Amino acid sequence: MGVFVCVITQCVHGLIGLPSLVHGICLAYSMNEIIPFIERLALESGALIKRYVESGDLGVEYKEDGSPVTRADKDAEELLRSLIESHYPDHGIIGEEHGSVREDADYVWILDPIDGTQSFVHGIPLFGTLIGLLHKGRPIYGCIHQPILEQLCIGNNEVTTLNGEPIHVGGTQSLAQATMLSTDVFPPRYKRSRWKVSWEGLSEEVRLMRTWGDCYGYLMVAMGRADIMIDPILSPWDLLPLIPVIRGAGGVITDIHGKDAEQGSSAVVANSHLHKEVLKRLVISE
Repeated sequence: MGVFVCVITQCVHGLIGLPSLVHGICLAYSMNEIIPFIERLALESGALIKRYVESGDLGVEYKEDGSPVTRADKDAEELLRSLIESHYPDHGIIGEEHGSVREDADYVWILDPIDGTQSFVHGIPLFGTLIGLLHKGRPIYGCIHQPILEQLCIGNNEVTTLNGEPIHVGGTQSLAQATMLSTDVFPPRYKRSRWKVSWEGLSEEVRLMRTWGDCYGYLMVAMGRADIMIDPILSPWDLLPLIPVIRGAGGVITDIHGKDAEQGSSAVVANSHLHKEVLKRLVISE
């Protein structure tokens, strides 16, 4: 376990900043302890997911809401939970596939073993594993791991790295030059709402609109390869791990109403200038 100290130091793998003071929060664990553990979680679960991809035997089932789940989803989350329980037995865990334990703990891990299962079951590598660590409800570390492309992204609200190298959102200043992404253009809840009208108008203003979505869209924005990512409906395990990644890459993340993403169920992500321009154009019915 880490010693409770607040000092400035340099961490391994290129993450430089405040190991025990993250986004203004004093922590009991240094980055030197947490970052390697997150890397282990990502790599070991990624190896399991990759084996499923190579075998082609995904074991696809469908939930009550019609969304797919596979044996890889369930087994990867079980592996992640086992590793966390063995290293931090007093920490809480919230997972998409296997529920929650100790949600009221000071430190809570939030897991989405395969974010983008629709892409996963169709063999499209626009999925990834999301791992987040919350301290008293605040997201302090986030990870996006794409095991097929071997891309491991970790952020702590101050710095974000991709395979150990710092990354930053792009500097595009004009919607006319921007690439905008979303997971679904018109989710069922919004098909007949004012969202559809404002979304269509925004789509016409940007240079390029693509549905390179789920967690990979957020990774593309963090890398500066896309400029805007919007999702009108997100679960906590879809959203909270992304926040330290986007903030650490210099981006802005709020919900679609411009409110704090930490309390939200949607996301608008961009650099600070484009984020303001997007919010001006989104008219969302509550």
